[in-house]
Amino acid sequence: MTKISILGCGWLGMPLAKALLQNNFLVSGSTTSEDKLKVLEQQGIMPFLIALSEKETTGNVTAFLENSKILIIDIPPKLRGSENENFVSKIRNIIPFIEKSVVTKVLFISSTSVYNDAAALVSEETVPQPDTESGKQLLQTEQLLQNNSHFKTTVLRFGGLIGDDRHPIKFLAGRENLDQPDAPINLIHQEDCIGIIQKIISTHAWNVTFNAVAPFHPSREQYYTQKAVDLNLALPKFISSTNSVGKIILGDRVETVLKYTFAKPNL
Repeated sequence: MTKISILGCGWLGMPLAKALLQNNFLVSGSTTSEDKLKVLEQQGIMPFLIALSEKETTGNVTAFLENSKILIIDIPPKLRGSENENFVSKIRNIIPFIEKSVVTKVLFISSTSVYNDAAALVSEETVPQPDTESGKQLLQTEQLLQNNSHFKTTVLRFGGLIGDDRHPIKFLAGRENLDQPDAPINLIHQEDCIGIIQKIISTHAWNVTFNAVAPFHPSREQYYTQKAVDLNLALPKFISSTNSVGKIILGDRVETVLKYTFAKPNL
């Protein structure tokens, strides 16, 4: 049985691990919470307490990576509010462990924030020019991994993540003076995130960069207003804006290269 290590068993990593187990993979999973070790173990995931910082990596990383040919890195940078870390350094600190292991393929979960918000159609051929600190550090991390000759790295740039338990309308419902009413949405459902990752693994799509966004781009006002109606929530209220622009992320490569069909195309 092929073994896969998932660095970061959170909102996406945990259900991903469960899906991989159901497809007869062995899975090692990391968490930064001692309380979650038992939860991972109960799901059949080999649990490891691993924490990455700018200065060091703590935990038994060698055992975590042991016998794994594939490593999935799914830890987002903490760059909001008062938190401001050097995410690139965190990933750089774990690379020596990967180089010493039998890992030959790395899947790095990135974000479409590596592209700026200029009004344009954006594909994988578009040169990223991030305008946020998070986007800048994610792009540097992508390059750090892709330039390493010890393993092949595929980069998966997700749009906004939504799921049955996670949707922006729950925070936007009833709010007023929301901006960017005409900007297009670029979202993807958790089910499709997991499906695309599994497809990358099953088709051996390595050394590739993918944008992963549902092929559905109504305006923010149109989409969130309708979603509020669907869920019987207070309607959000947007302000008119002459600067209401935004990018449309094209994820055609997911459908043409991976032959993937979206389970939730209309979100």
